[in-house]
Amino acid sequence: MSSVFFYVQHLLGIGHLRRAAIIARALCRHRLDVIFVSGGVPAGNLDLAGGKLVQLPVAMSADAAFSAIHDGEGKPIDDAWRARRKKMLLQEFERRHPGLVLIEMFPFGRRQFAFELEPLMAAAKQRGIPVAISLRDILVAKNKPARVAETLGLVNRYVDAVLVHGDPAIVRLDATFPAAAQIAPPVIHTGYVAEKPAAAISRAAEGEEILVSAGGGAVGAPLLRAVLAARPATRLADAPWRLIAGPNLPESDFTSLSASLPRRAVLERFRQDFPALMAAARLSISQAGYNTVMDILSTGSRALVLPFAEGAESEQTLRARLLARRGLLSLMEPPFEPAALARAIDAAADMPRPRAGGVDLDGANATARQIIAMMSAKAAAAGGTGA
Repeated sequence: MSSVFFYVQHLLGIGHLRRAAIIARALCRHRLDVIFVSGGVPAGNLDLAGGKLVQLPVAMSADAAFSAIHDGEGKPIDDAWRARRKKMLLQEFERRHPGLVLIEMFPFGRRQFAFELEPLMAAAKQRGIPVAISLRDILVAKNKPARVAETLGLVNRYVDAVLVHGDPAIVRLDATFPAAAQIAPPVIHTGYVAEKPAAAISRAAEGEEILVSAGGGAVGAPLLRAVLAARPATRLADAPWRLIAGPNLPESDFTSLSASLPRRAVLERFRQDFPALMAAARLSISQAGYNTVMDILSTGSRALVLPFAEGAESEQTLRARLLARRGLLSLMEPPFEPAALARAIDAAADMPRPRAGGVDLDGANATARQIIAMMSAKAAAAGGTGA
Protein backbone atom coordinates (compact mmCIF):
# COMPACT_ATOMS: atom_id res chain seq x y z
CA MET A 1 0.00 0.00 0.00
CA SER A 2 1.40 3.44 -0.97
CA SER A 3 1.52 6.09 1.72
CA VAL A 4 0.79 9.80 1.87
CA PHE A 5 2.72 11.95 4.35
CA PHE A 6 0.10 14.62 5.18
CA TYR A 7 1.24 17.67 7.17
CA VAL A 8 -1.30 20.04 8.74
CA GLN A 9 -0.76 22.87 11.23
CA HIS A 10 -3.76 24.50 12.86
CA LEU A 11 -3.06 27.53 15.04
CA LEU A 12 -6.34 28.91 16.40
CA GLY A 13 -9.51 27.12 15.36
CA ILE A 14 -9.91 23.53 14.22
CA GLY A 15 -11.16 24.21 10.68
CA HIS A 16 -7.88 23.30 8.97
CA LEU A 17 -7.62 20.13 11.03
CA ARG A 18 -11.21 19.07 10.35
CA ARG A 19 -10.90 19.60 6.59
CA ALA A 20 -7.61 17.70 6.55
CA ALA A 21 -9.21 14.83 8.47
CA ILE A 22 -12.00 14.56 5.89
CA ILE A 23 -9.36 14.34 3.16
CA ALA A 24 -7.42 11.76 5.18
CA ARG A 25 -10.50 9.58 5.48
CA ALA A 26 -11.05 9.79 1.71
CA LEU A 27 -7.43 8.78 1.09
CA CYS A 28 -7.92 5.77 3.36
CA ARG A 29 -11.13 4.83 1.53
CA HIS A 30 -9.06 4.81 -1.66
CA ARG A 31 -6.71 2.30 -0.04
CA LEU A 32 -3.85 4.67 0.67
CA ASP A 33 -1.86 4.57 3.89
CA VAL A 34 -2.02 8.01 5.53
CA ILE A 35 0.64 9.37 7.87
CA PHE A 36 -1.21 12.35 9.38
CA VAL A 37 1.32 14.78 10.86
CA SER A 38 -0.31 17.39 13.10
CA GLY A 39 1.48 20.31 14.70
CA GLY A 40 -1.44 21.91 16.52
CA VAL A 41 -3.24 21.33 19.80
CA PRO A 42 -4.51 17.73 19.87
CA ALA A 43 -8.21 17.44 19.12
CA GLY A 44 -10.33 14.76 20.70
CA ASN A 45 -12.42 12.45 18.52
CA LEU A 46 -10.24 13.02 15.44
CA ASP A 47 -11.42 10.35 13.02
CA LEU A 48 -8.70 9.40 10.53
CA ALA A 49 -10.33 6.13 9.41
CA GLY A 50 -7.18 4.15 10.03
CA GLY A 51 -4.67 6.88 9.23
CA LYS A 52 -1.69 7.03 11.57
CA LEU A 53 -1.46 10.19 13.67
CA VAL A 54 1.98 11.70 14.32
CA GLN A 55 1.80 14.53 16.85
CA LEU A 56 4.58 17.10 16.61
CA PRO A 57 5.41 19.42 19.54
CA VAL A 58 2.41 21.73 19.78
CA ALA A 59 2.39 25.18 18.20
CA MET A 60 -0.55 27.56 18.60
CA SER A 61 -1.38 31.20 18.05
CA ALA A 62 -0.91 33.53 21.00
CA ASP A 63 -4.18 35.32 20.13
CA ALA A 64 -6.82 35.86 17.46
CA ALA A 65 -4.53 38.36 15.69
CA PHE A 66 -1.82 35.71 15.18
CA SER A 67 0.65 38.09 16.80
CA ALA A 68 3.02 35.30 17.92
CA ILE A 69 3.42 31.53 17.95
CA HIS A 70 3.46 29.79 21.33
CA ASP A 71 4.34 26.24 22.30
CA GLY A 72 2.05 23.83 24.15
CA GLU A 73 2.86 25.51 27.48
CA GLY A 74 1.94 28.97 26.22
CA LYS A 75 5.56 30.14 25.86
CA PRO A 76 6.91 31.86 22.73
CA ILE A 77 8.74 29.41 20.50
CA ASP A 78 12.48 29.92 20.06
CA ASP A 79 15.25 28.62 17.80
CA ALA A 80 15.91 25.60 20.01
CA TRP A 81 12.22 24.62 19.82
CA ARG A 82 12.28 25.06 16.03
CA ALA A 83 15.36 22.88 15.72
CA ARG A 84 13.79 20.09 17.79
CA ARG A 85 10.57 20.12 15.82
CA LYS A 86 12.29 20.23 12.43
CA LYS A 87 14.45 17.28 13.44
CA MET A 88 11.42 15.26 14.52
CA LEU A 89 9.51 16.07 11.31
CA LEU A 90 12.39 15.11 9.03
CA GLN A 91 13.07 11.94 11.00
CA GLU A 92 9.42 10.92 10.61
CA PHE A 93 9.64 11.61 6.88
CA GLU A 94 12.78 9.50 6.52
CA ARG A 95 11.32 6.67 8.57
CA ARG A 96 8.01 6.46 6.71
CA HIS A 97 9.30 6.42 3.08
CA PRO A 98 6.07 7.96 1.68
CA GLY A 99 4.98 7.89 -1.92
CA LEU A 100 3.79 11.52 -1.77
CA VAL A 101 4.01 14.50 0.56
CA LEU A 102 0.81 16.56 1.00
CA ILE A 103 1.21 19.90 2.80
CA GLU A 104 -1.73 21.97 3.96
CA MET A 105 -1.49 25.73 3.18
CA PHE A 106 2.27 26.31 2.99
CA PRO A 107 3.74 28.24 1.22
CA PHE A 108 0.48 30.15 0.57
CA GLY A 109 0.16 30.47 4.36
CA ARG A 110 1.85 29.27 7.54
CA ARG A 111 5.02 31.21 6.68
CA GLN A 112 6.12 30.90 10.32
CA PHE A 113 6.79 27.20 9.63
CA ALA A 114 9.14 27.63 6.69
CA PHE A 115 11.94 26.56 9.04
CA GLU A 116 10.68 22.95 8.82
CA LEU A 117 8.57 22.86 5.68
CA GLU A 118 11.12 24.11 3.18
CA PRO A 119 13.59 21.42 4.36
CA LEU A 120 10.77 18.83 4.11
CA MET A 121 9.99 19.83 0.52
CA ALA A 122 13.70 19.85 -0.35
CA ALA A 123 14.11 16.36 1.12
CA ALA A 124 11.15 15.10 -0.90
CA LYS A 125 12.49 16.59 -4.12
CA GLN A 126 15.93 15.11 -3.49
CA ARG A 127 14.35 11.65 -3.24
CA GLY A 128 12.03 12.12 -6.21
CA ILE A 129 8.87 12.10 -4.08
CA PRO A 130 5.98 14.22 -5.41
CA VAL A 131 4.79 17.18 -3.31
CA ALA A 132 1.22 18.50 -3.43
CA ILE A 133 -0.29 21.50 -1.64
CA SER A 134 -3.76 21.33 -0.07
CA LEU A 135 -5.49 24.75 -0.17
CA ARG A 136 -8.90 25.96 0.90
CA ASP A 137 -11.00 27.88 -1.63
CA ILE A 138 -10.15 31.41 -0.45
CA LEU A 139 -6.83 32.76 0.80
CA VAL A 140 -6.09 35.78 2.95
CA ALA A 141 -4.98 38.47 0.51
CA LYS A 142 -1.23 39.15 0.35
CA ASN A 143 -0.45 42.79 -0.37
CA LYS A 144 3.34 42.56 -0.24
CA PRO A 145 4.92 41.73 -3.63
CA ALA A 146 7.97 40.20 -1.92
CA ARG A 147 5.79 37.61 -0.15
CA VAL A 148 3.98 36.73 -3.36
CA ALA A 149 7.34 36.28 -5.10
CA GLU A 150 8.57 34.13 -2.23
CA THR A 151 5.47 31.93 -2.46
CA LEU A 152 5.85 31.51 -6.20
CA GLY A 153 9.53 30.68 -5.82
CA LEU A 154 8.84 27.87 -3.37
CA VAL A 155 5.88 26.46 -5.33
CA ASN A 156 7.69 26.49 -8.63
CA ARG A 157 10.84 24.96 -7.14
CA TYR A 158 9.36 22.14 -5.08
CA VAL A 159 5.68 21.50 -5.81
CA ASP A 160 4.14 19.08 -8.32
CA ALA A 161 0.47 20.13 -7.95
CA VAL A 162 -1.64 22.69 -6.11
CA LEU A 163 -4.99 21.20 -5.05
CA VAL A 164 -7.55 23.95 -4.39
CA HIS A 165 -10.53 22.71 -2.39
CA GLY A 166 -13.21 24.79 -4.01
CA ASP A 167 -15.63 24.81 -6.93
CA PRO A 168 -14.26 26.98 -9.77
CA ALA A 169 -17.83 27.90 -10.67
CA ILE A 170 -18.01 29.68 -7.29
CA VAL A 171 -14.49 31.06 -6.88
CA ARG A 172 -11.10 30.35 -8.44
CA LEU A 173 -7.66 30.65 -6.87
CA ASP A 174 -6.81 33.76 -8.86
CA ALA A 175 -9.60 35.67 -7.08
CA THR A 176 -7.50 35.77 -3.89
CA PHE A 177 -4.06 34.94 -5.30
CA PRO A 178 -3.81 37.15 -8.41
CA ALA A 179 -0.41 35.66 -9.34
CA ALA A 180 -1.98 32.23 -9.88
CA ALA A 181 -1.16 32.36 -13.60
CA GLN A 182 2.55 32.35 -12.69
CA ILE A 183 2.30 29.02 -10.85
CA ALA A 184 4.23 26.46 -12.89
CA PRO A 185 2.76 23.16 -11.61
CA PRO A 186 -0.89 22.28 -12.32
CA VAL A 187 -3.50 24.13 -10.26
CA ILE A 188 -6.43 21.75 -9.80
CA HIS A 189 -9.76 22.78 -8.30
CA THR A 190 -11.03 19.63 -6.60
CA GLY A 191 -14.46 20.80 -5.53
CA TYR A 192 -15.34 21.56 -1.92
CA VAL A 193 -14.32 19.13 0.81
CA ALA A 194 -17.53 18.19 2.62
CA GLU A 195 -18.87 15.24 4.56
CA LYS A 196 -21.65 13.45 2.73
CA PRO A 197 -24.53 13.28 5.21
CA ALA A 198 -26.12 9.95 5.97
CA ALA A 199 -29.36 9.24 4.18
CA ALA A 200 -31.31 9.60 7.43
CA ILE A 201 -29.88 13.10 7.89
CA SER A 202 -30.76 14.09 4.33
CA ARG A 203 -34.37 13.01 4.94
CA ALA A 204 -34.65 14.72 8.35
CA ALA A 205 -37.91 16.55 8.95
CA GLU A 206 -37.58 20.22 9.85
CA GLY A 207 -38.17 21.02 13.51
CA GLU A 208 -38.52 24.23 15.51
CA GLU A 209 -35.05 24.42 17.04
CA ILE A 210 -32.73 27.34 16.32
CA LEU A 211 -29.15 26.08 16.13
CA VAL A 212 -26.36 28.55 16.92
CA SER A 213 -22.81 27.30 16.42
CA ALA A 214 -19.40 28.86 16.92
CA GLY A 215 -17.19 26.44 14.99
CA GLY A 216 -14.11 25.57 17.01
CA GLY A 217 -15.07 28.34 19.40
CA ALA A 218 -11.74 30.11 19.78
CA VAL A 219 -13.24 33.37 18.48
CA GLY A 220 -16.89 32.41 18.91
CA ALA A 221 -17.90 34.22 22.10
CA PRO A 222 -18.91 37.50 20.37
CA LEU A 223 -21.22 35.61 18.01
CA LEU A 224 -22.91 33.70 20.83
CA ARG A 225 -23.40 36.87 22.87
CA ALA A 226 -24.71 38.83 19.88
CA VAL A 227 -27.30 36.15 19.08
CA LEU A 228 -28.47 35.90 22.69
CA ALA A 229 -28.83 39.69 22.82
CA ALA A 230 -30.94 39.66 19.65
CA ARG A 231 -33.09 36.66 20.59
CA PRO A 232 -35.76 38.47 22.69
CA ALA A 233 -36.63 40.74 19.74
CA THR A 234 -37.13 37.92 17.24
CA ARG A 235 -40.40 36.19 16.43
CA LEU A 236 -38.61 32.97 17.37
CA ALA A 237 -37.89 33.95 20.98
CA ASP A 238 -40.15 31.21 22.35
CA ALA A 239 -38.64 28.47 20.20
CA PRO A 240 -35.96 26.14 21.60
CA TRP A 241 -32.44 27.50 20.98
CA ARG A 242 -29.36 25.27 21.08
CA LEU A 243 -25.92 26.91 21.26
CA ILE A 244 -22.85 24.83 20.36
CA ALA A 245 -19.82 26.62 21.80
CA GLY A 246 -17.00 24.56 20.28
CA PRO A 247 -14.15 22.86 22.11
CA ASN A 248 -11.88 25.92 22.06
CA LEU A 249 -14.24 28.50 23.57
CA PRO A 250 -12.42 29.78 26.67
CA GLU A 251 -13.80 28.26 29.86
CA SER A 252 -14.49 31.71 31.33
CA ASP A 253 -16.74 32.54 28.37
CA PHE A 254 -18.51 29.18 28.58
CA THR A 255 -19.18 29.70 32.28
CA SER A 256 -20.52 33.24 31.90
CA LEU A 257 -22.74 32.28 28.96
CA SER A 258 -24.08 29.27 30.86
CA ALA A 259 -24.97 31.46 33.82
CA SER A 260 -27.07 33.86 31.73
CA LEU A 261 -29.00 31.52 29.45
CA PRO A 262 -32.67 32.42 28.94
CA ARG A 263 -35.53 29.96 29.18
CA ARG A 264 -35.59 27.25 26.47
CA ALA A 265 -31.94 27.81 25.55
CA VAL A 266 -29.14 25.29 26.12
CA LEU A 267 -25.39 25.63 25.72
CA GLU A 268 -23.19 22.66 24.83
CA ARG A 269 -19.52 22.30 23.99
CA PHE A 270 -19.77 19.76 21.20
CA ARG A 271 -22.24 17.41 19.55
CA GLN A 272 -21.16 14.36 17.58
CA ASP A 273 -24.52 14.52 15.79
CA PHE A 274 -24.07 18.15 14.71
CA PRO A 275 -24.96 17.55 11.02
CA ALA A 276 -28.22 15.89 12.07
CA LEU A 277 -29.03 18.81 14.37
CA MET A 278 -28.33 21.26 11.54
CA ALA A 279 -30.43 19.33 9.04
CA ALA A 280 -33.43 19.32 11.39
CA ALA A 281 -33.14 22.92 12.62
CA ARG A 282 -35.60 25.64 11.66
CA LEU A 283 -32.57 27.90 11.24
CA SER A 284 -28.79 27.59 11.61
CA ILE A 285 -26.89 30.69 12.77
CA SER A 286 -23.11 30.58 12.57
CA GLN A 287 -19.93 32.16 11.31
CA ALA A 288 -18.90 31.42 7.72
CA GLY A 289 -15.84 29.25 8.14
CA TYR A 290 -15.13 26.68 5.46
CA ASN A 291 -16.33 23.61 7.34
CA THR A 292 -19.48 25.17 8.76
CA VAL A 293 -20.49 26.40 5.31
CA MET A 294 -19.87 22.91 3.92
CA ASP A 295 -22.18 21.51 6.61
CA ILE A 296 -24.82 24.04 5.56
CA LEU A 297 -24.54 23.12 1.88
CA SER A 298 -24.36 19.35 2.39
CA THR A 299 -27.39 19.24 4.73
CA GLY A 300 -29.44 21.75 2.72
CA SER A 301 -30.06 23.80 5.85
CA ARG A 302 -31.67 27.20 6.06
CA ALA A 303 -28.85 29.37 7.40
CA LEU A 304 -27.85 32.86 8.47
CA VAL A 305 -24.10 33.45 8.59
CA LEU A 306 -22.27 36.20 10.47
CA PRO A 307 -18.71 36.14 9.09
CA PHE A 308 -15.70 36.55 11.35
CA ALA A 309 -13.97 39.64 9.96
CA GLU A 310 -11.55 40.86 12.61
CA GLY A 311 -8.25 42.40 11.54
CA ALA A 312 -7.27 41.33 8.01
CA GLU A 313 -9.66 38.35 7.94
CA SER A 314 -11.61 38.58 4.68
CA GLU A 315 -12.01 34.89 3.83
CA GLN A 316 -15.35 34.27 5.55
CA THR A 317 -16.96 37.44 4.24
CA LEU A 318 -16.02 36.72 0.62
CA ARG A 319 -17.21 33.13 0.80
CA ALA A 320 -20.51 34.18 2.37
CA ARG A 321 -21.11 36.90 -0.22
CA LEU A 322 -20.51 34.52 -3.11
CA LEU A 323 -22.91 31.92 -1.74
CA ALA A 324 -25.54 34.46 -0.65
CA ARG A 325 -25.68 35.74 -4.26
CA ARG A 326 -26.68 32.23 -5.29
CA GLY A 327 -29.40 32.06 -2.65
CA LEU A 328 -27.63 29.29 -0.73
CA LEU A 329 -27.58 31.14 2.60
CA SER A 330 -28.48 34.45 4.21
CA LEU A 331 -25.75 36.90 5.19
CA MET A 332 -25.40 39.66 7.77
CA GLU A 333 -22.17 41.61 7.99
CA PRO A 334 -20.92 43.54 11.05
CA PRO A 335 -21.87 45.35 13.17
CA PHE A 336 -24.25 42.85 14.80
CA GLU A 337 -26.49 45.33 16.63
CA PRO A 338 -29.30 43.44 18.45
CA ALA A 339 -32.33 44.95 16.72
CA ALA A 340 -30.82 44.61 13.24
CA LEU A 341 -29.66 41.08 13.97
CA ALA A 342 -33.13 40.15 15.21
CA ARG A 343 -34.60 41.36 11.90
CA ALA A 344 -32.00 39.36 9.96
CA ILE A 345 -32.83 36.23 11.97
CA ASP A 346 -36.55 36.60 11.28
CA ALA A 347 -35.94 37.21 7.57
CA ALA A 348 -33.62 34.20 7.27
CA ALA A 349 -36.12 31.95 9.05
CA ASP A 350 -38.75 32.90 6.47
CA MET A 351 -36.56 31.97 3.51
CA PRO A 352 -37.18 28.67 1.69
CA ARG A 353 -34.63 25.95 2.34
CA PRO A 354 -31.95 26.24 -0.34
CA ARG A 355 -30.96 23.67 -2.92
CA ALA A 356 -27.19 23.30 -3.19
CA GLY A 357 -27.40 21.27 -6.40
CA GLY A 358 -24.75 22.30 -8.84
CA VAL A 359 -22.12 23.04 -6.18
CA ASP A 360 -19.33 20.45 -6.28
CA LEU A 361 -19.02 18.97 -2.77
CA ASP A 362 -16.98 15.89 -3.71
CA GLY A 363 -13.58 17.49 -3.16
CA ALA A 364 -12.27 14.88 -0.73
CA ASN A 365 -12.70 12.01 -3.19
CA ALA A 366 -11.43 14.13 -6.08
CA THR A 367 -8.33 14.96 -4.02
CA ALA A 368 -7.72 11.26 -3.41
CA ARG A 369 -8.05 10.51 -7.12
CA GLN A 370 -5.60 13.28 -8.03
CA ILE A 371 -3.07 12.01 -5.48
CA ILE A 372 -3.38 8.45 -6.77
CA ALA A 373 -2.84 9.72 -10.32
CA MET A 374 0.28 11.64 -9.26
CA MET A 375 1.73 8.64 -7.45
CA SER A 376 0.90 6.31 -10.34
CA ALA A 377 2.54 8.66 -12.85
CA LYS A 378 5.65 8.87 -10.71
CA ALA A 379 5.80 5.10 -10.36
CA ALA A 380 5.31 4.61 -14.09
CA ALA A 381 8.08 7.09 -14.90
CA ALA A 382 10.38 5.19 -12.57
CA GLY A 383 9.44 1.87 -14.18
CA GLY A 384 7.39 0.72 -11.18
CA THR A 385 3.73 0.05 -10.60
CA GLY A 386 0.89 2.39 -9.66
CA ALA A 387 -0.70 2.85 -6.23
